[in-house]
Amino acid sequence: MRVEELMSKNVYWCRPDDGMDRAAQLMWDHDVGVIPVCTSDGATRVVGVITDRDIAMCALFRGKPLHEIQVQEGMSRELEVARPGDSASDAERVMRRAQVRRLPVVDERGALAGIVSLADLSREAASDRSSRTPDVSNSEVGDTLAAIVEPKRSESRV
Repeated sequence: MRVEELMSKNVYWCRPDDGMDRAAQLMWDHDVGVIPVCTSDGATRVVGVITDRDIAMCALFRGKPLHEIQVQEGMSRELEVARPGDSASDAERVMRRAQVRRLPVVDERGALAGIVSLADLSREAASDRSSRTPDVSNSEVGDTLAAIVEPKRSESRV
């Protein structure tokens, strides 16, 4: 199965110069934990992502109200993406390697096309497909989740 068949297509996004209050409000209104950050030059090219945790930690350590902090101050710029034509197993491998639960899906110009999540892959793995074998297995999804929650080796913990 291809990513475009699994991904959410109606994705809310914000800009790097938006206040974090806008990103937080979008998350609250649409019950999501991540928002892609895109340019607003007409192409909606993905330049990062911001999570609810990024917002909370940035607000705590900046000591300012959310409307005084720009999204670019807390967004992740190291970005992994999927393409609409990628297989579900390709997306699962990227998530495992990058230790992320969600991947923005971008077209050939880098413009936002959707978002695919580990939950989307889990539903695909669990679905009863009598005519074919799912592209991703329950075991692979479990292994990916285990890899995601593993502490990153590059981080030092006190």
